[in-house]
Order: sequence, then C-alpha cells, then structure tokens
Amino acid sequence: MAASNKNDAVQPQDNLPNVPSRRIHKYVLFSAMLASTNSILLGYDIGVMSGAKIFIRDELKITGVQIEVLVGILNLMSLIGSLLSGKTSDYIGRRYTVVLAAATFLVGALLMGLAPSYPVLMAGRMIAGIGVGYSLMIAPVYTSEISPANSRGLLASLPEFFIVGGILLGYVSNFVLAGLPSWINWRLMLGLAAIPAVVVGGGVMFMPESPRWLVMKGRIDEANDVLRKTSIDEAEAKFRLDEIRDAANTGMLSSNWTGQGVWRELLRPSPTIRRILIAAIGINFFMQASGNDAVIYYTPEVFHDAGIHNKKKLFGVNVLMGLSKTTFVLVSAFYLDKFGRRPLLLLGTIGMAVALAALGLGSKFLEGATGSKPEWAIIVSLIAVCSFVSFFSIGLGPITWVYSSEVFPLRLRAQGAALAISVNRLVSGGVAMSFLSVSHKITFAGTFFVLCGIMVVASVFFYFYLPETKGKTLEEMEELFEVREKDRHPTRVMEMANP
Repeated sequence: MAASNKNDAVQPQDNLPNVPSRRIHKYVLFSAMLASTNSILLGYDIGVMSGAKIFIRDELKITGVQIEVLVGILNLMSLIGSLLSGKTSDYIGRRYTVVLAAATFLVGALLMGLAPSYPVLMAGRMIAGIGVGYSLMIAPVYTSEISPANSRGLLASLPEFFIVGGILLGYVSNFVLAGLPSWINWRLMLGLAAIPAVVVGGGVMFMPESPRWLVMKGRIDEANDVLRKTSIDEAEAKFRLDEIRDAANTGMLSSNWTGQGVWRELLRPSPTIRRILIAAIGINFFMQASGNDAVIYYTPEVFHDAGIHNKKKLFGVNVLMGLSKTTFVLVSAFYLDKFGRRPLLLLGTIGMAVALAALGLGSKFLEGATGSKPEWAIIVSLIAVCSFVSFFSIGLGPITWVYSSEVFPLRLRAQGAALAISVNRLVSGGVAMSFLSVSHKITFAGTFFVLCGIMVVASVFFYFYLPETKGKTLEEMEELFEVREKDRHPTRVMEMANP
C-alpha cells in the first residue's frame, strides 16, 4: 500500500517548481462549469420527456411507436452533431463550438415549446438533437484541454453532473407542471430548456480558448496568455506550454490547420491508435448499451405496470431517482482523481449488473401476479432502479466523458472523441427507440436480465482493455497505450493498467 501511495505522489504536476498545492484554479473551474452547462440540455430533455410524453400522447393522439420515435430521434440526430463537432471544433475553435451547440439547441427547444403538431415537435427534437451532439463532444474535450492533470478527472466529469442535474430539473418540471391543462403543460416542460442555452451563449465571452487548440493553430503567444491565466504560477504555465508544443506535430503549427488528415489516421490507425479507439469506442458503447437512458425515459411505464397509476406518484419516483443520480455523481467526481478511473468504473459496472438482476427479479414477480401486486416486489424494484442509476453515476456516467476526452493524442482529440461519442449516440438512439417494443416481446423482466448480461461483459472488457489514466497529462496518454501494446500477457496488462 505504501508503494502505491508513493507512485501516486510522483505525478508530472508535482515536478513543477513552486506549485504550492493541488488546488483547482478558480478560472479553470469557472470555465469548465460554463462549458459543461451545455450538458444540462441533454439531461433536462431526458428527464422532462419521461413525463411529457404521457401528456403528448394524450393530447396529440399518437401511437406508442410514434412516442418511441419521438424519444429516440433526439439521440439519433445527436449522432450527426457528434460527427460534425470534431471537424467544427478544429476549424472554429473549442469555445465557439460551445456557442454553436447552445444556439442549435435553443432553436430546437423553442420549436418544441411552440409545437402545434407532431411533425413540428419532431422537427424541434431533430434540431435539438444536433445541438446535443455538439455539446456532448465539446464540453469534456474543452474542459480536459484547459485542466491540469491533477484535477482533470473532477473537471472533465462535470458534464455528467450537469446531465444529472438537468435530469433532476426535468423531473421537477414534470412534477410541478403536471397539474396544468395538457395543451400547455408539456409545451412549457419542453420550452423551458431554452433558458440554459441562452445562459451558455451569453457566458462564452468570459471563457478562454483552449490553449492546445491555439498551439495547433500556431498562436503560441495567445496560448501562453491562456496558460498563465489558468495556471498557479509562471513556472507551471511554462511547463505546460513546453509540453503541449513538444506533443504537437510541428506541421500542425499553422493558422491553416483545420484537422486535415485526421480521419485518414483514425480509419487506418497504427496499433497504438487502434487500442485507443477500442478503449474509447468500447466505453461509449457500453455506456448506452447499459440501457440507462431508456430506463430513465420509460421508468413511468415500468412502475405503471407494477401497479402505480397515479401520475404524481410516478413523477415522484422519478424525482427520487434523480436525487440518487445527483448524489452519487458528485461522489464520483470528487474521488476520480484520488482513486482513479478504473476502480470506480468497475465498481459502478458490477453494481449495475447486480441492480439489473434485482430489477429483473422484481419485475418478474410483478408480471406474474394477478390482481393485487406484491408490495415487496414493488419495493425491490424501486430500490433496484435507484441503485442502478446510482451505480451508473459512480462509474460509466462521468468516466465515459472523462476517458473519451483524455486518451486521444492532441492532433486526433476532437475528431477521435467525436467518433467515439457518435457511437454513444447511435447506441442510445437504438436502445431508446426499441426499449418498449423489445420489452413487450420479452417482458420488462427479460429486458432487464439481458441488460444485466451486457454489464457483465462490460466489466470484463473494462478490466482488460482500459488502463488507468489518473494523474497522467494529456501529452502522456499515447505513451501509456504504447506501453500496453508491447506486452499482451494478461498479468502484465493488469500491471500496466495500474501503473
């Protein structure tokens, strides 16, 4: 144990002269929080749509399939936003991509809030989905690029905190506005999402540009100015600038660089880049294959089948679930840089598997009951749902964004993260649009048992394929995966995963 502590103490940031502590720079924290506020948009939509779709279906007289498409289309359109975001952020910069994400979602939110019909509502969600795709990529990448190594885990996990906070706000919106007439309540629920979009768009003038993007554009003096504002002292700023310049390909230091050749390198990767891609795409795949978004969207249906028919009570269950998520995402954020990514990720994934097994068991008894539903099974299902979202918030929720934004080398970071997150969005949309149909075929219990099996596979994948990145600078990531490339024996893989 003592040896482990000793190794943890030797981090690149600790070698800097005159760095008095590991405290988080206030300007970095402010900028990271403002960029991550974009993520409220996705969270709010997930939370509010779980209740709003009940009123939408009643007022617009649409079918269950139309509801599935309405719910899932935002995630599928966010795939387009994710794919575009990498090239866009390399071209116009990280900061203005944050603005673009907020502006796009603002248009979508206004259309949804004013929608007179199902087609207009669909159009609003499609536009909002593109904005969500942009925000999911740019918030963690921007935050990782302005953060020092010793606080990057906390700061780059802020998007998940804001997603969870948005989900909770969506639940509260459902609960508060449910009593209004059905022609206005769901429109207010969806239209309120425009508020954070306006806040982010206006606040961007106070954010610095990413120093790493500035270096890639050859704007070294501007990058130095940003690093001086986001570092504890001049020595740290100089150290970080030298490290970024060394990591950047000298051919990229040009105002004409806009990410040329990146996709060629991603589609025909070297062995090291291939391992990075497998890790980043794998964690994004399993994040959504867990069914987390679908469980949140359709929890009211699950508990409606369990015998809870009062809409206020159903939304109350959602609020309880949102509080659980918010609490545990904070726990994860504050301990990511202390315990590392791997321990929390494995704890969360194994916990999700156990919770899904319990939820499947409770649902099985509820589905088999005739007449009065067994109260113990309802309680077990409620505890299991809250445990499931809590373990997600400890592991896969925040760590996916952190890992995706930190493992790619500088020249590939934006577009590599965009590719990984586009897989995230594709799987999320597919699961959300098929969850009810699959559940009707194999029952809710059967669906939860399938998701449990997926989380068991995910745990094995994370154990063998994801090295620990705690305390490493962004410029050291490629070397970390190169080390793992040289030795494929399982015991050595574990040693490399826990340096």
